Amino acid sequence: QYHCSIRMEKYRSEFMKFIKQSPTAFHAVDSVKSILEENEITYFTRNDSSLIAVKMSKNQPKGFRIMASHSDSPCFKLKTKPEIKVEEAYVKLNVEKYGGMILSSWLDRPLGIAGRVITKNPETGEFVSHLLNLNPCAVIPNVSIHFNRDINKGFEYNPQVDMLPLFSGNKEKTVREMVADSLGISQEDILGEDLYLYAAQEPVTIGAEGEFILAPRLDDLQCAYSTLMGFVESKPQDFIAVYCLFDNEEVGSRTRQGADSDFAWRVLEQVWQETMGETEVSFENALQNSFLLSADNAHALHPNHPEKSDVTNKPYLNGGVVLKFNGNAHYTTDGYSQAFVMDLCKKAEVPMQTFANRSDIAGGYTLGNIMMSHMSIPAADIGLGQLAMHSAVETAGIKDLEHMIRLAKTFYM
Repeated sequence: QYHCSIRMEKYRSEFMKFIKQSPTAFHAVDSVKSILEENEITYFTRNDSSLIAVKMSKNQPKGFRIMASHSDSPCFKLKTKPEIKVEEAYVKLNVEKYGGMILSSWLDRPLGIAGRVITKNPETGEFVSHLLNLNPCAVIPNVSIHFNRDINKGFEYNPQVDMLPLFSGNKEKTVREMVADSLGISQEDILGEDLYLYAAQEPVTIGAEGEFILAPRLDDLQCAYSTLMGFVESKPQDFIAVYCLFDNEEVGSRTRQGADSDFAWRVLEQVWQETMGETEVSFENALQNSFLLSADNAHALHPNHPEKSDVTNKPYLNGGVVLKFNGNAHYTTDGYSQAFVMDLCKKAEVPMQTFANRSDIAGGYTLGNIMMSHMSIPAADIGLGQLAMHSAVETAGIKDLEHMIRLAKTFYM
């Protein structure tokens, strides 16, 4: 098996537990909250699916050290009134895509239903959010090759036809009934819900020496967990340490709990004013003295398709933290922030790799660009190499978990 220290083995075990406990953004935030509360760290939340935590510096702060990742992953969202009866024999569920998905990867896997439901407290009149996780109860069955001879020739899946999950053989069974039974409430008490299908496959280590991890939602729970561990273990000296976990990155972040909201700006301003009061260092100056690391996983060199990677900027699994570049500023890294991260990696004794898309392949945007549109702050985009990004189950390197934890801990010091 892959050789690692006792501490690293603990990280690996706890990370796999973290993934299992975090089937949705709501559960990911709840998992992070538990760790923060155990360590008596202050945090703020929005919509139950985004979170910002802060640790004060030992000395008078010069600004902030911020790391941001995201809590959501591509999946299927259940539509309201999802049940569809088929030939008086089955009940399937009406779902829609959330984010950019590799559709075929969701076929023939055990799928659970998770998310939150909303009820109303009859005494206070307040709405109450309840976390829900129904163990594997659905599957999206493939069509037999005998019925579709073209399935191995690049078949195009229709999400409204081919990707609806089989839920029950009881035509009267409903999702709401299962939810109510699970929570011990009546169906009439449920006023709203945000429910998703999730891949219920157990995280496992693979490889000749157990050096890889195969698990759902590595994008971006691997960065969410590793930056959190660095944050928790850090002892900030001259900067306020800030841990950000945003929802809705996979669909553009344009929600009140996304990175394209005022959430981060308002929390940071409030923390600065409460900490510094009336001083010569304004909040705007504090931002100029700060630094943001947007942490989202990166595309590693694919063993079967190395031609998909850039000729000279191609990271590998377990090769270290990845620094991302884009000529059209889709990533935030520039010459200054490149120097900052390279120096940081030397201090942390962490190997660093670089990533850029092939010039004929377009890349996406990240949390860094979006946050910088609300706050003028130096920033860089980093991540950890992985394969099969946006698949129901993805592959990454175990050792890279340690790399990001060490980098984050050093960054927050």
